Amino acid sequence: MTDFSTIYKLSLITCFIQACSSSCPVLECWFVQEKAGRGGGLTGATTQEKSLLLIRTDAERQSDESQREPSDINPDRVYFVIDPAGTLCHRSLDPPRGSVTKPQCEINPFLPQPSSLDWVSPLTDSGLSPVYLQAEWFSSAFQGLNDQLSVSTITRAPTGSKEHSVILSVTSKTVSVKARLGEPVLLDCSFWVNPSSPLSGSGFAVEWRYQFRGRGRLVLAYDGKTDRLADAQEEGATLDFEAVHETGNASLIMQEAKVRHSGTYICTVYLPHLLAQVALDLEIEEPPSLSIHPSPLPLAVPGQTVIIQCEASGFAPLPVEFKWEIKGADGKSRPLDSFSVTGHRQAWDGTFSQSSRLELHTSKLDLGRGGEVTCVAVHAGGTRQTSVTLNVIGFSSPSIEDSMAMVGVALVLYGLIKFVSWTFSSSGSDEADKQEKKEK
Repeated sequence: MTDFSTIYKLSLITCFIQACSSSCPVLECWFVQEKAGRGGGLTGATTQEKSLLLIRTDAERQSDESQREPSDINPDRVYFVIDPAGTLCHRSLDPPRGSVTKPQCEINPFLPQPSSLDWVSPLTDSGLSPVYLQAEWFSSAFQGLNDQLSVSTITRAPTGSKEHSVILSVTSKTVSVKARLGEPVLLDCSFWVNPSSPLSGSGFAVEWRYQFRGRGRLVLAYDGKTDRLADAQEEGATLDFEAVHETGNASLIMQEAKVRHSGTYICTVYLPHLLAQVALDLEIEEPPSLSIHPSPLPLAVPGQTVIIQCEASGFAPLPVEFKWEIKGADGKSRPLDSFSVTGHRQAWDGTFSQSSRLELHTSKLDLGRGGEVTCVAVHAGGTRQTSVTLNVIGFSSPSIEDSMAMVGVALVLYGLIKFVSWTFSSSGSDEADKQEKKEK
């Protein structure tokens, strides 16, 4: 019975593995290319056609999806893509059948060519057999659901063939990254080179670039063939060089996040005559620190206007939203809207500061004896709040407790007066009796 149970479990595992290995998606993509120019140096318009990618991991495995090709797709735009690494079989690229939301996919013709960059040119020093380059090459970009995955591939097919093999793939699983100031940051990027390609073992180069609002800079560039870094390396940015060579892990490691690091990062991997790249967004989010002035608040009287200022400092990015509220003696909170907000100011480290000014009219707001005033700052990095106590004295409408206390004091005073009066009266009558006895 035990042997049967073991065999049963093994068979289930085998079936599961086989199911997983064949669960590669069928991807609908846009095939994008430029029309031929009209002469005079003018660039032709861009055309888009629907295309279909039938993904599989094994060249021997045939897909039955070809029997169910959509009627609105040109048969010339149906491609069989062999991806031995299985990168394109990720679950984020395979939504449930009938799902409205689908992964993004775009295919472009690609022309292999050498690069003139200092950290890439050593890859083509020895040249490459033109026979291998004489084929059909395509560059494809994939964006998974919910920003789980970003993949860029270079595929090759013999001229006239519709069966493409992935030669180079670059992947990131951190399409959108958020970090706090001063924390270490890891931007994920990895690459895979088809071991059956002549390019495998010919060397590689990794480049990280930063872009923000049209401006860019080189963060790090590494020539894996000669094991050299480019001179233009940003301070605090590095790679795990051992992991780059052993597993293709080209993730960028930033030792300390700063406000100026927010932006788009492009990870590009070069092979001889080829390149593929993925883009990642990094957002530095630091919540504000709050302070209230003055603190503590001075005592207020009915009819007085109390000015309170709340300052939010050291936050990034913009904007921040201010809210004010007061909690009375009954424990209930209510919002306050009689406040204004100043313009923001930027510090040397790139963080921002901003203030809010509250005017409290003690008589108009019917504050009674006061309460707890709270300033709230709502920010993408987190909501912060701070409070201060407001005490109002000499208010015109005493509470029930105060009224009862006043009645109690009046009764005590009345009793004390009666007692003193009775004492003096008794003392006077005793003296009169003694004087009358002496006269007799």
